[in-house]
Amino acid sequence: MILVFGVLTVASRKIFRAAIFLLFTLINVAALYFFLEYEFIAAVQIVVYVGGIVVLILFSLFLTHRVNSDLPHPSAMKMIVTFLAAFFAFGFVYTLLYWHEFAEAVPVGSAVPVRMIGKAMLNYGEGGFVLPFEVVSILLLAAMVGCIAIAFKTKLKEHKAS
Repeated sequence: MILVFGVLTVASRKIFRAAIFLLFTLINVAALYFFLEYEFIAAVQIVVYVGGIVVLILFSLFLTHRVNSDLPHPSAMKMIVTFLAAFFAFGFVYTLLYWHEFAEAVPVGSAVPVRMIGKAMLNYGEGGFVLPFEVVSILLLAAMVGCIAIAFKTKLKEHKAS
């Protein structure tokens, strides 16, 4: 399902449909994390990407009044380069997985409890993650302000033309 919705995201001609397909892709990635029993990463996937990024994309689409816009047709050269890049990427990943043995990063039975992950996220000392979360929140705020600025410029140009 991840691959199907990922291809639909890239191949869709309507911007709104591409955003919805991206939403389904990210939800399926979270389902994969749940299936692998990485509940915390799945929850972060849903909160940050599904709840934050996709909603921000949809919000910016509605603000700019470009919901029904069509994306331009890609040229034949871009399509050929894209398929070749995808083919070589799949070949590289297959070769990497086939020829190399990967050791387990975390030994079986030694899972990190969610409580320790939460304490590390709230710690702003050595090994803490408060600063990256604050930087991401400032980045999302800047993106939202940029979306609003673009929406106002679009409305001003429409009013001047009429």
